[in-house]
Parts: sequence; C-alpha cells; structure tokens
Amino acid sequence: MEPVMASVPDFSNAEKAISEDNSAEAGQFRCHVDEIFQKVDELEQKVNEVEQFYLNTSKKQQSSSKGSSIGKERDKERHVPSMKKQQQDASRREAAAAKRMQELMRQFGTILRQITQHKWAWPFMQPVDVKGLGLHDYYEVIEKPMDFSTIKNQMEAKDGTGYKNVREICADVRLVFNNAMKYNDEGSDVYLMAKTLLEKFEEKWQVLLPKVTEEEKRREEEEAEAQLDMQLVREAAHAKMVREISNELYEVDTHLEQLRETVVQKCRKMSTEEKRNLGTALARLSTEDLSKALEIIAQSNPGFQAMAEEVEIDIDAQNESTLWRLKFFVKDALEHQSKSAASTGGNDNRNHNNKRKKEIGDAIGKTAKKKSKKPSS
Repeated sequence: MEPVMASVPDFSNAEKAISEDNSAEAGQFRCHVDEIFQKVDELEQKVNEVEQFYLNTSKKQQSSSKGSSIGKERDKERHVPSMKKQQQDASRREAAAAKRMQELMRQFGTILRQITQHKWAWPFMQPVDVKGLGLHDYYEVIEKPMDFSTIKNQMEAKDGTGYKNVREICADVRLVFNNAMKYNDEGSDVYLMAKTLLEKFEEKWQVLLPKVTEEEKRREEEEAEAQLDMQLVREAAHAKMVREISNELYEVDTHLEQLRETVVQKCRKMSTEEKRNLGTALARLSTEDLSKALEIIAQSNPGFQAMAEEVEIDIDAQNESTLWRLKFFVKDALEHQSKSAASTGGNDNRNHNNKRKKEIGDAIGKTAKKKSKKPSS
C-alpha cells in the first residue's frame, strides 16, 4: 500500500510563488495547505491500521490453510454479526459452558467421594506430616506434594484460584497416589494402598472421560466459531473504514486540484535564469528524489516515461505549475540531502547510482543546448 503522504509533497511552500502583494491570499492558501496535511496525517494513520489488520489476517490465513475449500465457502456465506451481538453471544456461550463444566465437576466429585471413603484412603486425606514422621528427604524426592484435603479446597474455591476443568482435578488425584508410590518402597503398605486406589480411580475415570472429551470438543468448536465471527466483525469494520478512506481521499484529491489551479493562476512566471538553475539542481538529486521529480513531471505530461532508461527533460516545455512544484520539491530535497550528508560524512549519497543521475543530467543538458540554438524571436 503506497504511503498517503506521497499525494501532497509540494504545496507546503507554494505561497512563495504567489505575488507578495497578495499576502492575504497567501495566508489563506497556507491555511488550506495545513488543513490538507492534517487530513492526510489522519488518513495515513487509518491506512496503516487497515494495512496492519490485513497483514495480520493474511498471516493467520496462511498458518491455518488446512481448512477445506467447502469450509471456506461456508465461512464466506456466514452472516456478519454486530459487535454487540457478538459480545452477547460470547457471554451466553461462556455461561452455558461454565454450567456444563460444573455438572462434570459434580460427577467427578461423586467419584472422588467414593475413593476417599474407601478404608485405605486415610493416609492420603491430609498433607504428609514430613516433620512429625521424620521424612527429611521427602521434598528432595517429591517435587509437588498433594493430598485430598488440598484437592477439596481447590474444588470449593470461590476466588478464582480453583480448578478450571475436570482434567486438572484428575491430574492432582493421580499425583496423590503417584507421590506415595514414588516415595514408599514397592511392597510397603502405603505403596499397595496407593496402587489399589489409583486403579479403582482410573476405572471410574474411564466412565466419565467420554463426557469430558465431548465437552472439550464442543468448547473447541465454539471457540473456533467465536473467533471466526469476531474476524468477520473486524473485517466488516475495516471494509467500512476502507470505503470511508476512499471517499476522503477523493475529497483530498479534489481539494488538491483546486489548489493546483490556484497556484497556476497566482504564480508569477518563472524566469529563464530560474529554469536554468532548476535544471542544474535536478542533476544534483539522489536517485530516489530524482525519481520523485520525474513523477511530478509525468503528472502534467501523460506521455512522459518517467521510468524509461533514457529520459529527456525539456524544462522550457513544462507549464508554470509543474516548474514551481519542481522548484519547491528540489529545494526541500537538496536541503534534506545536505543535512544527511553532513551527518554521515557526505560519502554515502555522493556515490549512489551516479549513472542514473548522469543520464538525467545529460538529458537536461541536451535540451538546454537545443533551446540555445533556436533563433530568438
């Protein structure tokens, strides 16, 4: 996407070309120019926002390009929900999912009660009394201690620190028994008790697991659908922004055309000396600025080939508007070029693509020679 600022680079000093007797008109012109630049700055921010959005969208589409063409066609036909409806749907989905998860946790709680009520469950009901039992190496062997009272507290927590899903509880129940089997010798009472209860737990867990898997799959599908809806909402919003930018750019272009006409009407005629100095200054431009200068000429000369290998510029053939636009652009470009050269030692720009600059300079020189040979009127 081309930078918006490229559309209005050369009106900032145009009032200098207006007769000094028309200071009021010059001030009014300056005001119009300031308004345009402010408008262009706003449009540039919007364009950057839209460009970044579609850049991110493109990356996401490339990373998730595994979807079938049928699925993509279905996505295109989806109704684009409003942002408010999207938020309402998200709240309803979250509430329904939370309710379903609560039911799964209730069913898991039944399994947990059956395990904890077993006659061999008593060693695992409370945290291991490491100090009382003299288990000095316990924390060296066991990285994360776990017991059923801790699990129960986590299940009943109301401050948001509790379990988020059933699999988290399942993992901690297994940890209780695996810790006991890891620390105690195989064949010991505690080891056998832990192993037996773990097997009973796994049997009961396998009964509940299909429901857990089904819920997880449902949640995943709902999340994917919600993300797609949100993406469609954002795309619709940015599509609207693009339309607005297009309309605003049209207004800016119209305003610019009016200002160009004003410049043509109010600018004094450029002298022969000024034209000659302008031709000399053009040859001093960097390759990048020289290309921009050629684009300025091309704007008022549709047949001019700015990107051709050999370019011949007839300074005397340019209209006054183009000449003044070139003069202001060249002046600003050379000032910036001079500052850049001073900061870098002046060596970088000096040797950059001299061939192209020489070609343009030679073209200007050829035209100047042709004009000098014409008989004076």
